[in-house]
Amino acid sequence: MSQRAFLTLLLIAALAGCSAETAEAPKETVRPVKVVEVAEAATTRELSYSGAVRARSEAPAGFRVGGKVVERAVNIGDRVRAGDVLARLDATDYALSVTSARANLVAAERQVETADFARKRAEQLFKQQVAAKAQLEQAQLSYNQAVAARDSARSVLAQAENQVGYAVLAADKDGIVTATHADAGQVVAAGSPVVTVAVDGEKEVSIAVPEGDVLAFTPGKVVEVGLWSDRTVALKGTVREVAGSADPASRTFAIRISLPADDRVLLGMTATVKAVAHGDQPLFSLPLTALARDPSDRPMVWTVDPVAKTVHERPVSVVDFSEAGVRVSDGLKPGDLVVVAGTQFMTENLKVKLAEEHAAHALPAHGNLAAASQTR
Repeated sequence: MSQRAFLTLLLIAALAGCSAETAEAPKETVRPVKVVEVAEAATTRELSYSGAVRARSEAPAGFRVGGKVVERAVNIGDRVRAGDVLARLDATDYALSVTSARANLVAAERQVETADFARKRAEQLFKQQVAAKAQLEQAQLSYNQAVAARDSARSVLAQAENQVGYAVLAADKDGIVTATHADAGQVVAAGSPVVTVAVDGEKEVSIAVPEGDVLAFTPGKVVEVGLWSDRTVALKGTVREVAGSADPASRTFAIRISLPADDRVLLGMTATVKAVAHGDQPLFSLPLTALARDPSDRPMVWTVDPVAKTVHERPVSVVDFSEAGVRVSDGLKPGDLVVVAGTQFMTENLKVKLAEEHAAHALPAHGNLAAASQTR
């Protein structure tokens, strides 16, 4: 065979191979997906907030007078009894005021004695018709003024003695020291916080709730309370107080929940409060992985057409998030199949594969979403 004939045969074979490759149709992409079936919507939702355990009565204590702190007798964590000394001020100046007030009182009492003698003498002279009535009235007036000055001096002395007593800060009730605000050597003004004492007795949890959920908490409502430090603790708390106005900075409402007596609950612990809110909106619960965003950054999910085996974009309205996932108020209906894994690979009308060996499991309106997820 000549070289020209050989080259001709090679060219024909190459052209035939290219034609065969061109004739092959491209295979359509089919992706396996993991889905959940949406159950009936619920009109209740579970609210969960965290807060701190605190004493029902807890306020910073301060001196009723100003001065230099010479002693702070307690530290954080110390237990105190009613009457125990918490701190002391330098009372030297107040003691001098007592001495001065006592001397003034003695002088005022001598003035009363003098005025009383003059009054009695004027009465005798008036009875003997030796002195005029005006002299008697003047003596009576002087006596009354002396008595008033004496009473004023007594009040000043009592006030000075009180200020000496105010230089000692004592506990009003039994409790535990939770904070200190001043040390020895510091000069404090009257009323400045020095020590905070949490009074023994009832404990409560303080939480902050946004305005969208505050109506779910009413005084007297029973809620579930747990502790992060001990998952076995489950208490029934009672809503005691709901703030009448929102905090101007956070726009949340302060809510206080009374707790039953339990030795496992300590001040400062982090607690979880769970309550049920009722509403008119039907809510569907989904795993968080089912939530996606459309090009306009609006929330959406991918639903599967079980007949055509294709996925389709479905806009939804997100109500809130929970430990179990996300809750949406519209955009879905019971029985819809929602993609919960691989949403980033989905496109409109994409062919998907549902595993026939897995039966459809309804997704609860709220609860354990992981148990309802099945590979299809």
